[in-house]
Amino acid sequence: MPEGGLNPKAVSTDGGPRIGVYVCHCGLNIAGKVDVKAVVEFAASLPHVTVARDYKFMCSDPGQELIQQDLRDGLVNRVVVASCSPLMHEATFRRATAAGGESPSHVQMASIREHVSWVTADGDDATEKAKALVAGAVRRVALHEVLEPRQSPVRPDVMVVGGGIAGIHAALTLADAGKHVYLVERETTIGGHMAKFDKTFPTLDCAACILTPKMSAVRTHPNITLWTYSDVVSVEGYAGDFRVRVRHRPRYVREDLCTGCLACIDACVHKQGKFEDEWNEGLSKRKPIYIPFPQATPPVVVVDREACIWFKTGKCPRTCVDACERDAFDFEQTETFDEVEVGAIILATGYRTFDASRMPEYGYGLYPNVYTSLEVERLLNAAGPTNGEIVLRDGSRPRTVGIIHCVGSRDAKHNLWCSKVCCMYSLKLAHMVKERIGAEVYNFYIDMRTPGKGYEEFYDKVLREGVHMVRGRVAGVTDEAASPEEEGHLVIRAEDTLIGSVRRIPVDMVILAVGIEPQPDAQEVRRLFNVSCGSEGFFTERHPKLAPVSTFTDGIFLAGACQGPKDIPDSVAQAGAAAAEALAMIDRGHVTLESSTAFIDDAACSGCKTCVGLCPFGAIAFDEDRKKAAVNEVVCKGCGICVGACPSGAAQQHLFTDAQILSEIEGVLEYV
Repeated sequence: MPEGGLNPKAVSTDGGPRIGVYVCHCGLNIAGKVDVKAVVEFAASLPHVTVARDYKFMCSDPGQELIQQDLRDGLVNRVVVASCSPLMHEATFRRATAAGGESPSHVQMASIREHVSWVTADGDDATEKAKALVAGAVRRVALHEVLEPRQSPVRPDVMVVGGGIAGIHAALTLADAGKHVYLVERETTIGGHMAKFDKTFPTLDCAACILTPKMSAVRTHPNITLWTYSDVVSVEGYAGDFRVRVRHRPRYVREDLCTGCLACIDACVHKQGKFEDEWNEGLSKRKPIYIPFPQATPPVVVVDREACIWFKTGKCPRTCVDACERDAFDFEQTETFDEVEVGAIILATGYRTFDASRMPEYGYGLYPNVYTSLEVERLLNAAGPTNGEIVLRDGSRPRTVGIIHCVGSRDAKHNLWCSKVCCMYSLKLAHMVKERIGAEVYNFYIDMRTPGKGYEEFYDKVLREGVHMVRGRVAGVTDEAASPEEEGHLVIRAEDTLIGSVRRIPVDMVILAVGIEPQPDAQEVRRLFNVSCGSEGFFTERHPKLAPVSTFTDGIFLAGACQGPKDIPDSVAQAGAAAAEALAMIDRGHVTLESSTAFIDDAACSGCKTCVGLCPFGAIAFDEDRKKAAVNEVVCKGCGICVGACPSGAAQQHLFTDAQILSEIEGVLEYV
């Protein structure tokens, strides 16, 4: 049974505030430091407090039922919950208050967990601080006005930005549910990094066998509009009603006519590839007209304007045009734009790999036989530059291979975070190298991290295959021999913490297991879609546990490695979750708008426009006729920036008016 209860002396019969104070133990998170009973007794003595209770977990169903029953019985018409932060459970207690028949705006939370018990060493001090915060909350909630929840309709279409495995899965999930999806990909084909892999860990499934059916399904799905070689240039609006402008870059080939027969590539005046093939990580050459790989989706060639003789000199015979039976070439193409209206947006913009040349001690770019892991993926791939053969740049096969883990990850000079996939894909590469060519393989690792399903078993499998494991950080890679057996080889110098010595191991090939980084334009994308980034540059979710795919901008969701390093199963799972969140919002038919929005007191507004430029959501406009600022309450998220910046005090905010805030401060100071 809950402790505390009714305070008959405080019950108001004149329609004034009847405040209930509910103090949460939060297990021992609060009760382990704060004397909860003393706080309840103190709360019961405050003006207008008619009920004061405590309970182990106020956020639980029994805890919420306490509030609802007191509201239904007419004992209270205002609620103060002393517990965790409003970010965690304010919505929970607002719903409980509404279920009890009272306005959800008649709730105020006192954060005695984050602001008191977790940060205060002395128990007596913590108890006194908790009392002060409760006193302030009681004074403030008495002035809360009734704010009715408002709703806005939701458009049924969705945009997915990014065509890797996460974006593909999210798009197909929504399309299969009957929603129209616009899938926007900046490259000439969808597929992302996964399309470059040969096999996936730990099951060693063929990456193309898994991915290409999904790519084809995207292209042929009646509910998906696929825009490749395109990017988003502007986003306006709010949850349920976004207006997105998309730019389409010219391929100089019409997608509706090209069948991907590749006759134009064969007919190009360049008989051999001359330009670096980005898809093969620069390990091969391509022509000015090309298709990234045979299963590219859409199967449409593209002309590289910077490499094409026609664009550079205007004197090319254009044999490619003559070879095209469908007359698909259009060298007059320019950028085009589409503007669409969608209800939700899913960001699945992916990642980039660490640039290994930033760590010159490993010799990348200096020694030809030092490769990145993604380059080796292309060597292993049957559609790669060597048709799946593992050969060095001189055409020979390596007999000894060293794989260096954590290149660019877990490094104070570069990236502090673990990239999560490097250990497993390094083990995969070790297995595949040993299986294909029988080479001796050394894995140099800091810590072996294999936390997924079947991952530890895969590690054991690789150990049984005879792969050497050296635990320790690699100091460098050199071609300077210190003994006859090192002559003609690259030498990896590394500490081996398991035997307590420094080792020099000669190898023919070095593979650098590069880590995962945010996309180079992550900051521009963040500003475009008005989402947050962490200090490392990955997009930030609303809550790491309770809202891992939502952002602080309603209606915009995250999927895949743009939110942080993750493997393919996790990316697909998150894409499904993001699609489910978008689907739930669309099928609901409306979004509930923030009630504690800003508003402008016209009588006090001087028309200085200070608030207009500061609003991060574009919710404030200047009315030229009235010479006053005006808030679009549908777009406003109640952040309060305009309120704090307004020099004349004309900008105010519901539930955060000057009177309410000053009353709370007075309550705290009066007790202190």
